[in-house]
Amino acid sequence: MHLTFCCTDTKAEPWLAGLRAALPGAAVSEWTPGAPPADYAVVWAPPQRFIDEQPRLRALFNIGAGVDALLRLRLPPGLRVVRLDDAGMAVQMAEYVCHAVIRQFREFDAYEAAQREERWAFRKPQRRADWTVGLLGLGVLGTRVAQALQGFEFPVIGYSRSPKALPGVISFHGADGLAPFLARSRVLVNLLPLTPETRGLLNRQTLAQLPRGAYLINVARGAHVVEDDLLALLDSGHLSGAALDVFATEPLPAGHPFWRHPRITVTPHTAARTLRDESIAQIAGKILALERGEPIRGVVDPARGY
Repeated sequence: MHLTFCCTDTKAEPWLAGLRAALPGAAVSEWTPGAPPADYAVVWAPPQRFIDEQPRLRALFNIGAGVDALLRLRLPPGLRVVRLDDAGMAVQMAEYVCHAVIRQFREFDAYEAAQREERWAFRKPQRRADWTVGLLGLGVLGTRVAQALQGFEFPVIGYSRSPKALPGVISFHGADGLAPFLARSRVLVNLLPLTPETRGLLNRQTLAQLPRGAYLINVARGAHVVEDDLLALLDSGHLSGAALDVFATEPLPAGHPFWRHPRITVTPHTAARTLRDESIAQIAGKILALERGEPIRGVVDPARGY
């Protein structure tokens, strides 16, 4: 068995060493143009040439949660694309979202401003029942985020393409479910995969359906948000703020209005980072299952985009 590694902007050697240890019977190498065909590949943002030179692949393992960039390539029919189920990313995502929700709910930004001015100033406690958190996307990450928020006793609702049932979560789905879901979301957390249907979904029309004073947290993909529409709704006061971890262009360009907007918190696509050891263990387990002819989880449906 031959496994090849082709991950843009990723130091290869620790991954190669880990994969060799997890799959001692396999030949593991970093891809270079013209390399011999492999049976399996571990990738992140590979070039089209890599795909074209690897006609024998049985499966392509993507080391990030999103596969939108991979599905934009010309992939051979029948090639199995596999995403990570979790690999340590879900708990990181839950940490990030809970931090952002609690910071807004407890008005810690106001306390930080008071400290800079040396003011001893209390804030009136807000009613938790008024802070319904709407999770746009109820997959592996959304489920873990919901559980974490429930631990802080926030009301949680969710939206998904098809019906989902999570304990304690009021769920909406389909085209008819989006508007009532948005209308109840004091905080909107975007966890959707990026597909042709979801690109630009968070625009003036949809974000205006949130209650006045709502807060946006985007930890999915920057292309979900129409940036000018978000800025307009923030400046009008319809939205109270936004925590943004992902952007249409990354790194976020110098001079972009998000950097200095007083109601936007920017982080550099760090809400949930791929954990190498956990990812290697999961990938190795799935390869061994495929070699035994067993089904695996995480196989992407190209028609749905996730």
